[in-house]
Amino acid sequence: MAAEKIKETAKEMGLEVKVETNGQIGIENKLTKDDINRATGVIVAADKKVETARFAGKPTIITKVADGINKPQELIQTILDSEAPIYIHDGANEKIPDNTGDETVWRKAYKHLMEGVSNMLPFVVAGGILIALSFFWGINAFDPKDPSYNKVAEVLFYFGKISFSMMLPILAGFIGRSIADRPGFIVGMIGGILADPSILGLKSDLLAYMPSGFLGALVAGFLAGGIIQVLKAAFSWMPRSLDGIKPIFLFPILGSLIMGLLMIYVINAPMASVMEGLKHFIESLNGSGKFVLGFVVASMMAIDMGGPINKASYVTGTALVTAAGTAGSDVMAAVMIGGMVPPLAIAVSATINKNIWPTSQRSGALVNYVIGLSFITEGAIPFAASNPARVIPPLFISSGVAGALSMTFGAVSKAPHGGIFAIIAGAVSNWQMYLLALIIASILGAVLLIVSLSYGKKTEK
Repeated sequence: MAAEKIKETAKEMGLEVKVETNGQIGIENKLTKDDINRATGVIVAADKKVETARFAGKPTIITKVADGINKPQELIQTILDSEAPIYIHDGANEKIPDNTGDETVWRKAYKHLMEGVSNMLPFVVAGGILIALSFFWGINAFDPKDPSYNKVAEVLFYFGKISFSMMLPILAGFIGRSIADRPGFIVGMIGGILADPSILGLKSDLLAYMPSGFLGALVAGFLAGGIIQVLKAAFSWMPRSLDGIKPIFLFPILGSLIMGLLMIYVINAPMASVMEGLKHFIESLNGSGKFVLGFVVASMMAIDMGGPINKASYVTGTALVTAAGTAGSDVMAAVMIGGMVPPLAIAVSATINKNIWPTSQRSGALVNYVIGLSFITEGAIPFAASNPARVIPPLFISSGVAGALSMTFGAVSKAPHGGIFAIIAGAVSNWQMYLLALIIASILGAVLLIVSLSYGKKTEK
């Protein structure tokens, strides 16, 4: 959304802009050396680490994604008025431009978390869809002992489980890497594996504990960064000629040993208790409690559509469905339907009244039928970015209603992704009512969009 708003604002101001994005599918539209040299200035609107050394010597604003969405004109004008400080980077040392201010501990922690989550999600999505597809032949068709066994289902399920099992190590590993570079990555990976050793089929008396799952991997990631930082300080007395052995020998070996001991004897038990407590709390909810919880987690999917709030909701659902195993999770079902509604609501609104959208967006609006049913919330981003104040509230409300209805109907998803494929395959229980909730919310969202955007055009006149 930040990229769309900056491009749209620059166009309105008669300026040429090139926007490099670094999202779920990696870096797109990468800035070349010539692009940077020709630029009047640089805006870095990011909530995770970005390669910034290349901007040395250029007027640079480093800020959060929300500023890119909410005040792009102010950021661009600051560059045009030559009020942006020069970015300085000299080898390992850098001088952060004054406009960034002093980052708080929470802000830094958030950036590290987003680095882990962003790299984890593709594994979850790939694994979730493959697992969902395996259910086409029956919910247990992957099991050779089950009467519904199918070889294709077994292959899909097996590959899906491999991808999905990488979720915790990747989360912890990339958080560790964000904090302490490559040594932090290996130590974080070890911690992520020890958060649930069963993912690799590891068995030992040392591992005879309840897995701490997502929360354990989260702690392991930050712990990995801390361990490496401590080791760096502890071995700072060594001569520089031996620096090469630290990241490939000393830090990985000692770091992995320390991580293993801490995970087994300190971290796992309390984190497992917290996860169990969360599961029991959700299971104990009924009536209005379920309704409110469903509304909250589903509406979060529509606030920034692929951004940190969206990810927080999706990660929560994924953590719960992982912890539940074959039982599935009603929260995951609410999260998934909440993510499907925004693109579908836009598609339905364009079908009912195409004139509410600019001509350039109308064909794309109809494509959102496919995007929404596939549970790709990002399909709504260009439309939300064009008029956030009038587009996001209707999507927020309709997604929330969908999640609330899903929880009320008792729908449970056994797959962490898949959308319509998961529904058709039987990975979502009470699928008839689940589809009804999806239809109701999509139509509601479309009606709200039409009213909101039509009223907006009248007030503009």
